[in-house]
Amino acid sequence: MSKIFVIANFYPKNGKNDQIKKIINKMVTPTRLEEGNETYNFYEVRNDNDKNISFHLFEVYKNSLALNFHRNTSYYKNYRSEIVDLLDKPIEAKILTSIDSI
Repeated sequence: MSKIFVIANFYPKNGKNDQIKKIINKMVTPTRLEEGNETYNFYEVRNDNDKNISFHLFEVYKNSLALNFHRNTSYYKNYRSEIVDLLDKPIEAKILTSIDSI
């Protein structure tokens, strides 16, 4: 089995940035403690006025079983239910499998 890479993008509704940041931040520690997680990094994009306009997760899992484990945790299910109404559009998640990477 090969590693799984995930890029997840979040676009907040106006005024919801702080709430979204707090919800995703609660995911960082427990996810990083998962045996199958190798990377769980949280980023933001800011506009010219230094306001965050989007948030992004870059995740690496040892294999698809590790990703499935993550998606079945209570904190993952809670975050998904808490965040959905705060977003301007659905979460954009891309699951990448390597064709040629180092």
